[in-house]
Amino acid sequence: MCHTENMWDKFIHKWLRVPYALHVHTNKRPAGKSRATVLFLHGIGNSGEAWRDVIRDLPDDIRVIVIDLLGFGKSPSPPWAIYDAKTQAKSVATTFLRLGVMKPVIIVGHSLGALVAVEAAKRYPFAVRSLILCSPPFYRANEEQQRFLPRYDSLLKEIYSLAKRHPREFVTISQLAVRLGLVNKSYDVTHENTPIYMNALTASIINQTILDDAIKLTIPTRILYGQFDPVVIFSNLRWLAKNNPHVSLKTVLAGHEMFGPYIAAIHKEIEQASEKPKTML
Repeated sequence: MCHTENMWDKFIHKWLRVPYALHVHTNKRPAGKSRATVLFLHGIGNSGEAWRDVIRDLPDDIRVIVIDLLGFGKSPSPPWAIYDAKTQAKSVATTFLRLGVMKPVIIVGHSLGALVAVEAAKRYPFAVRSLILCSPPFYRANEEQQRFLPRYDSLLKEIYSLAKRHPREFVTISQLAVRLGLVNKSYDVTHENTPIYMNALTASIINQTILDDAIKLTIPTRILYGQFDPVVIFSNLRWLAKNNPHVSLKTVLAGHEMFGPYIAAIHKEIEQASEKPKTML
């Protein structure tokens, strides 16, 4: 990760609030005209490397952009930042301006990346053609929990809070999960980067209000989720699809990570989304 930060950098980004430009992991341009541009946003603790198997076999006429979110991979990791979806989305937009992307894009987001994708669509709807959200951890705000699934929303948030209180044990378990192949090989949680991981966990996932934003989306949105995913609340997704006609669901025979059948399902959704024109707002 990039930890170097001088006073000028801090002045620009902290005090003037200029968003960071993010590290571009992949920027694959077709030889001829592209029929679609697809942006990939990874999950918490990962980097753009997590998409390696997904992007490998995509059609040659699709432009592929993979970035490292703020705090992860080779993107900047300022210790003072609040790693919420809003901050991430602003940095994504800044990065796109630098890349000179001129037409609406398809955003494919996994886990944390799905939350950032919704935030980006909310803030910059003119720049987003459609969303493909993989394993989105959509949880209801605290004030809603007494009316909607108080047990499971609260239980997951308590588990995340437990991880925050025991970072050393969390790192040990995370590294074991990588060795056992339970998570993507690019998943990188160490004692050094745990503070930023926990910051992102708190700001983006525990204290999220994404469902409030997702219910208002007017952009075509496809949600993929694994039948055995332990961190996705299926009833929240079904509620969203029932109440927003622009949202549809697809179940994959998988868990939270993008292994096996998940990759083929993403390919199919990208193929379909790249043939559809962006809905006019």
